[in-house]
Amino acid sequence: MIDHAALAETIRRHEAAQGQPISRLGYFCAPFRPAKGPFSEHVIKVYRGLPDAGALDRLAAAHEDYVAALRETGVPLPETTFLLLESEGARVPVIVQEALPEASLMRPRMQAEGLEATLEMMEAAGQVIARFWNAADRFDTRIGFHPSIRNFAVVDGTAVFYDTFPPLIHYSRDEMGRMLLLFSEKRLMRLVGPLMRKRVTGIQDEWYSAPETLVGLVGSACRLRPEHGEHYLAWGRAFAAREMPRWQDEAIADMQEMPRLPGYWTGFRKLLGLQGAPNA
Repeated sequence: MIDHAALAETIRRHEAAQGQPISRLGYFCAPFRPAKGPFSEHVIKVYRGLPDAGALDRLAAAHEDYVAALRETGVPLPETTFLLLESEGARVPVIVQEALPEASLMRPRMQAEGLEATLEMMEAAGQVIARFWNAADRFDTRIGFHPSIRNFAVVDGTAVFYDTFPPLIHYSRDEMGRMLLLFSEKRLMRLVGPLMRKRVTGIQDEWYSAPETLVGLVGSACRLRPEHGEHYLAWGRAFAAREMPRWQDEAIADMQEMPRLPGYWTGFRKLLGLQGAPNA
């Protein structure tokens, strides 16, 4: 059971001290890990609030269902709690998550380690992707998955997924498109985004496609380590045939050469100042 008062005080102190977030890669928030106190072994993610109480309650219920669905499909997750924290008369969505060892985060490891080690991490992440999609049709609702390299840690050879927001379950495509704008941490995105709503909405499409999530993983690896790109493409083609045969034709066709990000998403990241080079 989380002590809401202690959590609110931890967030207040962090904001007052203007502490450094553990990551600046986030689209929705900048997670932080307190240096001391009751949450020092956790990562805290604070999101924008909404004036619509019903929308917040729906978000909380969807997050609970999404975490349950991820666990049911065999996706390894750290202990993750979603709550609506009272703050200045409003409720603010907060996720409190068990911290993973910093040395296990997949993205910096992919940048630093050798070819064999990076292929082992790709295999670990790929197994999670395949496990999810091979079981996802058991759910009678729209459900997606965002298994990017920056959303994994690899602990003792197992890929652990840790990005549960927004909860990619139950929401229609248009509803999720609106969420991408409503919860964006960047004010500029909330102002400019509605003018390009169709393109913003399209950002999510990869997350709801089994072959595209695998292709996205391989594309990110190729952009991080272009010197190993041909090895990653070969791994991806073999993996699709071996572990995701239902989608192998589409996946393999998109891994004949280095996959590229849509130009509008690259432009959005530059516009918002989101760090991510070189896989941006």
